[in-house]
Order: sequence, then C-alpha cells, then structure tokens
Amino acid sequence: MADKIKIAAVQMEPRLMKIEENLDSMVEATKQAANDQANLIVFPECSLTGYIFSSRQEALPFAETIPGPSTEKLASICRELGVYVIFGLLEKENNRLFNVAAFVGPEGLIAGYRKNHLPFLGVDRFVDAGDKPFQVHQTPIGNIGLEICYDIAFPESSRVMTLLGADILVLPTNFPHGRGEKLNLVVSARAIENRVHVVSADRVGSERGYSFFGLSKIVDASGEILSLASPDKEEIIYGEVSLDLSRHKHITFIPGEWELNQIKDRRPELYGMITNPDLNRT
Repeated sequence: MADKIKIAAVQMEPRLMKIEENLDSMVEATKQAANDQANLIVFPECSLTGYIFSSRQEALPFAETIPGPSTEKLASICRELGVYVIFGLLEKENNRLFNVAAFVGPEGLIAGYRKNHLPFLGVDRFVDAGDKPFQVHQTPIGNIGLEICYDIAFPESSRVMTLLGADILVLPTNFPHGRGEKLNLVVSARAIENRVHVVSADRVGSERGYSFFGLSKIVDASGEILSLASPDKEEIIYGEVSLDLSRHKHITFIPGEWELNQIKDRRPELYGMITNPDLNRT
C-alpha cells in the first residue's frame, strides 16, 4: 500500500431527477480526476438524483438497488482507470428508501453507507434512517470511513470510525446556505480532534428555492486545509495525504515536555452518558 494518496473532491451541480445526465457528468469527472492521478474521487450527496424532493412518492422512482446500474457503471470505469469512487444516490430495498453513499473501486462494489442522522430537509424528510453501524473499509488506498452531510454534526460518528482505524473520512454533502457555513467549520474540527484526513464534497447551484454552499475541501490529519473550492463553481479540487500521518496519533511538540495523543488520552469511563437515550433533550 502506498503512503501517499491523492484525493479529488468533485464539486458539481446535480440536476434534480436527471439520473442519466448526472451519471454522464460523474463519468467525465472521474476520467478527468484519474488523468490528474487521483486515487480516490468523491462526489456530493445525492449527486446521482438531486436532493430537494417533495415527497417519498416523488423520490422512489429515482432510487436504485445497490448493487445496481449506476454502481455497476461507475465500478466499470474504476476497473478501467484503476481508481476508487464515492458518490451519493437513493437506494430502494423492498419498501424502504435510503440516502446512500456508494463506494466502488476496481474490485466492484465495496460498500453502501445508509445515512444515519437525518435532518428535516429535502429528501431526508422521507427516507428511512440508516440501519447499520458506522464501518471502516480496508482498501489498497487506505482505511476509509463514510458519513453523509448531517452526520458530521455528531462527533461520535467520526470518533467511532477513528477508533475502528479510519485513515480518511469521506463526507459527501449538500450543505445549504444558512447552515452550511457552520458545518463547513466542523469538517476541519473533525480532522483535528481525530487526527484523520477528511474530504468534504459539496454541491453548488440551487434546487427548488434552496441554494448550496460549495466550498468543498480536503483537510489533512494535522488540520491543514490542503484544498478549498469556490462557493459557486463546478470544479475538481485535489489534495495529497499521507496515511502514515493519520496512523500516528502521538504528537510531539517538545520531547518530554509537550506531547499529545487525543486517542490515548481519552477517558472513556467518563463518557457513558453519551449513549444514554434517556438523556435526550428537545
């Protein structure tokens, strides 16, 4: 496994209900990023479908199975180009509907992560909550953890995947104006507090009266922003990260005088109330 991994975040404007058009755009962006030597290519939340659906009934015809036609199409491109791709879509399973990040590579489908934390916004008003715990996927380009948009507001999500050995946390998102500005700051915080690399791929443009924030970014495990997109343009940004940096949590500023390890220095015995549902506040 190489230590240096080049990540591409594709900031695009998905077209609501235009699956073929969006898929074509993703294929072309994947080819461009691969030509620029990217190993991991990340697209926004619901990049295949758009996000602001008005009902479950409206969204269901645009949902796919996983594996399905779009994951197979992008997996075939990954096999051809030797890259890995993460993108957003809607998944149907029997009578259930999920907001999903699909992870594909040269070996085919690696994972489909179903969004666990759902805001009352867009299609998330109508989908089912994720039914599986957070996982980390071991690949030739590192250990990859997946979350989607609102998940980043819950620090436990990123911390769990860090404890499971994540090198890179991937966040497809649709940050809207009015909230996205603050959540964009949280992306850097998650990198700093967990000493992991974080890539946030946001969308731009507007959809049914909602405008989106852009500013996709790639943050390394030290908290340095390696690349930052514009607030309003479709573009691809790149950042090269070191897996070794994310795997060494012990930070030495002055040997024997100033050293930190935000994983080893935890006090889990003090945190039990975090998982007590009776302490929820409205």
